[in-house]
Amino acid sequence: MAFSLNRIMLIGNLGKDCETRFTTNNISVTSFTMATTSSYKGKDGNWVNETTWHNIVSFNLSDYMKENLKKGKKFYVEGRISKRDYTDKDGIKRYFTDVIAEKLIPLDSTGGEAPASGGGESIESEPPVETDENADLPF
Repeated sequence: MAFSLNRIMLIGNLGKDCETRFTTNNISVTSFTMATTSSYKGKDGNWVNETTWHNIVSFNLSDYMKENLKKGKKFYVEGRISKRDYTDKDGIKRYFTDVIAEKLIPLDSTGGEAPASGGGESIESEPPVETDENADLPF
């Protein structure tokens, strides 16, 4: 029997407010983008920040969580990678890689108690992480 694992864990800032739509079966689908940044020393010895953008998709989020998925907010996202493709109107095949979020944790302090929620999402606020990397993000 072959075993496999498809798991991703990200901490980053949202690039835009989340958007929610509903399937024909009335399942809410919430999507947003998240930027993660890594740093390394370049050939010249200076630090270089490299930002990677991720498309995040989550299902049946609570209203509380959707209200907190705002541009610039820091979140922990855990889930799995999903690939999809489609052919556009010009006949060109387009490919996308999404993160299907199974756990979301806001990392910015909210200043108050969060209501209970289900759906595999976590709503406990973590203390904010103080770094200068936010100054280099393109939003």
